[in-house]
Amino acid sequence: MSVKKDAEEIIEPKDVFVGKKDAPITLMEFGEYESEECAKANEVVKQILEAYEGKVKFNFRHFPQTRIHQRSLKAAESAIAAAQEGKFWEMHNVLFQNRRNLGTTSLKLHSKDAGVKNKNFLEELVNGTYGWQVQDDLKYGLDLGVKEVPTFFINGVMIKGKTTYALLSGAIEEALKGVKKKAAAKTKAKPKTAAKTPAKTKAKSK
Repeated sequence: MSVKKDAEEIIEPKDVFVGKKDAPITLMEFGEYESEECAKANEVVKQILEAYEGKVKFNFRHFPQTRIHQRSLKAAESAIAAAQEGKFWEMHNVLFQNRRNLGTTSLKLHSKDAGVKNKNFLEELVNGTYGWQVQDDLKYGLDLGVKEVPTFFINGVMIKGKTTYALLSGAIEEALKGVKKKAAAKTKAKPKTAAKTPAKTKAKSK
């Protein structure tokens, strides 16, 4: 019998990135796995990560549109389940490739394709083990003003417009300029340390 994981042990979406850890640009997307637009955006993100390797790290947050896509919630949970084995991005891409076939049983098959070994995968999906993590993402998105998917943020700033390579790359270039300006201003403002003068030694009284 498996022991249920404590909440603090769960790897949450906010902690899952692809790209260099100290990259100056953080690209964050709110999306879901049944959306055709999100699937197209996923291909754009792949191009961005390749073109800006070392400069951009990517974080995907779940924003299931359950009113129109009833299977998007469990698909999101399945991605988080895969993250517990370090297979989030493998599952992420498999889900987009199979976005028209995301029933619970199918998700179990997709998890095998992604390299997930967890024997309790299906049971965890049925029990909603990772449902709270999806809800946390959804709430976070709403707090940030997200209304539709996909919605992207670059270093915390919402990017408006249809997701294209030109849109994202242009916003990234602007953000990189901003990062350079801040770094230059910080260097310029750094006070120079005055050279220490040797302390005078008192003459010893005879």
